[in-house]
Amino acid sequence: MKPIGYWLNRTDQALTSSMNAALAEFGLTRLGWQVLNAVKDDPRATDAALPAALAVGAGAGAETLTEAVASVLTAGWVTRPRPGHLSLTTDGLVHLAEVARRMDAFRELSAAGVTREEYVIAVTVLERMTHNLTRS
Repeated sequence: MKPIGYWLNRTDQALTSSMNAALAEFGLTRLGWQVLNAVKDDPRATDAALPAALAVGAGAGAETLTEAVASVLTAGWVTRPRPGHLSLTTDGLVHLAEVARRMDAFRELSAAGVTREEYVIAVTVLERMTHNLTRS
């Protein structure tokens, strides 16, 4: 049996490549999708708060996050109501609803054969391991 770190990395890679493919027709990546959701969830979203809100992994550093933010700004999904702040545009809200339907189908595919109970256990275990390793 491979260790958990192996499967965490493989799962993250599979999620990223599959999500990027599913989102390509919308001009988004997994990280761009996460940025849009973070901005939707926090009407006072800031560039400074995004890394913590997204728990950006080692593979997606500050430069990659900056590129994802620039991409959704250029596409008109997000605007800057003032420097350093982000807000969804009306067009962004409409497109986000379309993309959400695609992501619902993606989640169903990625969890095929996994019961709700198994999913909850997996997430709970990963959360507990994270807390164990990040306690101060």
